[in-house]
Amino acid sequence: MELLDIYYESVGRNCLLILNVPPNSSGLISDEDLQVLQDFTALRITIFSHNLAWNATVTASSVRGGDSETRFSPSNILQKGISSYWAPDESESDWAIFLDLEQLISFNVLQIQEPIQMGQRIIEFQVDILSSGEWKTIANGTTIGYKRLLRFPMVETQFLRFIINKSRASPLISYIGIHADPFTTVYDSVTARSSSTKRFSFKRRNKRLGYALGSAI
Repeated sequence: MELLDIYYESVGRNCLLILNVPPNSSGLISDEDLQVLQDFTALRITIFSHNLAWNATVTASSVRGGDSETRFSPSNILQKGISSYWAPDESESDWAIFLDLEQLISFNVLQIQEPIQMGQRIIEFQVDILSSGEWKTIANGTTIGYKRLLRFPMVETQFLRFIINKSRASPLISYIGIHADPFTTVYDSVTARSSSTKRFSFKRRNKRLGYALGSAI
């Protein structure tokens, strides 16, 4: 598995990424390994340095303390870090965040973070976009934790909806980012068992990054 895929499958699934990069006989990291690491850094900067939702108008199904309570405002999800977050009204059991991106935007990666210092709460969620006047689910998952990265085929929309279906306690979201990954091609293969179930596979456009270092834990 290539290094960027390993990143998605480890860091992007609330885990650590450990790169076992041994020194060469001179006690130095080899030039080949250094180049791979530099390329890997450049890829991550290209994909994640800019949140395409930074200028979005964000609303939510409810806000703890009311809409005027800025401590738990849904707009907090556009601020990087986990110190600020959106919190719903504690009496509510329907949880959703809505993003109006102000214009049509193309993306194929979604980043979600919980304020992990408050515990890992979310059990099940889904991500919808408004397409041709109808809501369409483009991704779903279970746990989020400190960070979850979701990849899917490239989509274009102005409106995005993040729904939390199950949670151990009132769900809290600290960050949502949407990104365009130009290096990974994602295609659908519908399983024979269910026409509504999709399995995503990945192909790398940049063949140079076939040199993978270490493993994910």
